[in-house]
Amino acid sequence: MKKVIVLAAVGLGLASTSSLAQTELQWWHAMTGANNDAVNRLAQEFNASQSDYKVVPAFKGTYAETLDAGIAAFRAGSAPHILQVFEVGTATMMAASGAVKPVYQLMAEAGEKFDPNAYLPTITGYYSTLKGEMLSFPFNSSSMVMWVNRDALKKANIAEIPETWPETFDAAKKLQAAGYQSCGFSTAWITWAMLEQFSAWHNVPLATRANGLDGFDTELKLNSPLHIRHLETLVNLQKDKTFDYSGRDGKSTGRFTSGECPIFLNSSAFYGDVRANSKFEYTAAPMPYYPDVKDAPQNSIIGGASLWVMGGKKPEEYKGVAKFFTFLSDTDRQVRLHQETGYLPITKAAYETTKASGFYEKNPILEVPLKELTNKEPSENSRGLRLGNMVQLRDVWAEEIEAALAGQKSAKVALDAAVTRGNQMLRQFERTARTR
Repeated sequence: MKKVIVLAAVGLGLASTSSLAQTELQWWHAMTGANNDAVNRLAQEFNASQSDYKVVPAFKGTYAETLDAGIAAFRAGSAPHILQVFEVGTATMMAASGAVKPVYQLMAEAGEKFDPNAYLPTITGYYSTLKGEMLSFPFNSSSMVMWVNRDALKKANIAEIPETWPETFDAAKKLQAAGYQSCGFSTAWITWAMLEQFSAWHNVPLATRANGLDGFDTELKLNSPLHIRHLETLVNLQKDKTFDYSGRDGKSTGRFTSGECPIFLNSSAFYGDVRANSKFEYTAAPMPYYPDVKDAPQNSIIGGASLWVMGGKKPEEYKGVAKFFTFLSDTDRQVRLHQETGYLPITKAAYETTKASGFYEKNPILEVPLKELTNKEPSENSRGLRLGNMVQLRDVWAEEIEAALAGQKSAKVALDAAVTRGNQMLRQFERTARTR
């Protein structure tokens, strides 16, 4: 009996030691709704697949709030191991010397297989240096699409989904006449839709130096005649709610799923919420374009976010992070994540596997952003963008757009101010980045 007791005690001691030996990895993110569920499931699956590491996801608010929380935590010496940062925070993270561990170094030191060429080129380029060294791990990449309430179009006797901006404006007026008076069309993320994606889709520069990808010494160009023309049109359509402003971020997306706004520009990653909450027939289509603009449509740019590894961690912790990234890159897992969330498959193999299975024939919605991204070979104006202080820049741009929509400024005056104020912020960021 004594032997049994001793053996049991030893067994409990070993179990306790094993539990204590498990290395915990903190993952801060900004995912909500169906995408939050996907993050938690990924962590659970990784944790169940091995016993050495435990990934602990933690929601930290919006993308901007999550970035701010990560930077503040690093300064306080309590940063997470993994920080999800939206794509426009890339320049900020690149300039944060010592705050991050580049992914290409992480994977090499951990001995994990890692080939940047395995990922979709439009994604790889966004998160890499000019030498092709990947700084962060692609996670949830998306693009902007136009979500359409098919039932509403039928009610308004609109036979075809609009392809151009003039067709979209006309459809919105018909939808209002059919009973959708409060909103003919709208958009989430006003600056992403109407400035950033709009510029790339029409092959006009948002800023010099390939929108900042070729260097921080860039100047904004978002007050071109085309940008002014488009904002002037939105201002006029806002007066009778043919277009109705829905805010700076993605908090207004319920206007589409509730049926209030039958045409709504938003991320392709909206798919999970649309599927779960819409009580009508829906689809997604490419963003509208102006047919009289020579190179339109060009190609869209990615949205979403990547995973940055924070600096100052222990080698064993970095080894666990590297193993988690290898886990995330698994083809079957990427295929499932793409099909469930609407985010892009980050690897070529995941895209090819999904396409070969015939999935897009039954679910064409999820191929729309991929077709947009690959519509044409990216130009200097459509490779992406990498501007410092981007979170603050977006707020400034949104402020000026809001002033125009409220009738407080003309479209030209508002966009000129957005450029002047924005350039001042870029120069401030440039000076800060050089001193690090």
